[in-house]
Amino acid sequence: MDFNLTEEHLMIQQAARDFAQNELLPGVIERDEKQIFPTEQVKKMGQLGFMGMMVDPKYGGSGLDAISYVIAMEEISKVDASASVVMSVNNSLVCWGLQEFGTEEQKQKYLPGLASGEIHGAFCLSEPEAGSDATSQKTTGIDMGDHYLVNGTKNWITNGNTASVYLVIVQTHPEKKHKGINALIMTKDMPGFSIGPKEQKMGIRGSDTHSLMFSDVKVPKENRIGEDGFGFKFAMKTLAGGRIGIASQALGIASGAYELALKYSKERKAFGTEICNHQAIAFKLADMAVNIEAARHLCMKAAWDKDQHKNYDVSGAMAKLFASQVAMDTAVEAVQIHGGNGYVKEYHVERFMRDAKITQIYEGTSEIQKIVISRSVIAG
Repeated sequence: MDFNLTEEHLMIQQAARDFAQNELLPGVIERDEKQIFPTEQVKKMGQLGFMGMMVDPKYGGSGLDAISYVIAMEEISKVDASASVVMSVNNSLVCWGLQEFGTEEQKQKYLPGLASGEIHGAFCLSEPEAGSDATSQKTTGIDMGDHYLVNGTKNWITNGNTASVYLVIVQTHPEKKHKGINALIMTKDMPGFSIGPKEQKMGIRGSDTHSLMFSDVKVPKENRIGEDGFGFKFAMKTLAGGRIGIASQALGIASGAYELALKYSKERKAFGTEICNHQAIAFKLADMAVNIEAARHLCMKAAWDKDQHKNYDVSGAMAKLFASQVAMDTAVEAVQIHGGNGYVKEYHVERFMRDAKITQIYEGTSEIQKIVISRSVIAG
């Protein structure tokens, strides 16, 4: 067991930290308040290699390991979770899915632009009646021979309006249930593809979340990922890796809130001394530090499993379940330590508290993670 980061990992950590502080922190409150998508910042993330971290260099990616991805996600999420979710979706759900399961033609066509940050992607699984129950896809893709005719609606799609490439899960053979599901590559310029209004969200307000509507959209057969009926497996395999990204985002939110709370506790005085000297506050900081360290180890273990080509379904689920709870608990306590100032936007922690909640919901709710974990435990 080696808990030391390599020199390369430390360089990635520093680069991500510098980018977050210099490029993301200025304007982060305004972007949150006005729901402004971080367009320029996302482009710069691409230029630094953060949008295609695990993509093979022959497709324009950084060719890095999953541990590097966790490290960068934590640092960027410490400052702006709205930017980090764009990075997470592009890396975990879009680039990885295409590289792992796409044809060579699909990889050549889409990965270079995605990995460079020139364009970014969206993963379209959730529907009005298919959130946690991903098997209940109502979006249909009728097989018309050389193309599919797609009709339906997708909900809560991150990068919904700003993306250029959409991986859309559709039901092509309803009689086969989940074995009749396919994943199709779509673009917004396809006739019949329309985008609904931007969602008014509690947190990650700078990210771009929309519903998508499809009305007789013709999608060429060559845009299908994998064999006929592979769509559900594709979604589950892709989401398993996505959970590592969201666990890392949650870890970053917790770390960011903790660092602000620790700093504030050393500056704010009450009853004649800095509040960190009061046991009530000191014990909160101790609990935060322990839980964040535990969450970090779970994230690293899941990333290591992935890098070693081991099954990471359970380790990823554990990381996401625990880290998302730590994010929520830490952010709430950070607000408490700040007292009245914690309720004020300029101190940032109220935003962390709002951002933290979604990590317990998207890419598999905490309840779904418990199902994954419990099934493994019971099966032995």
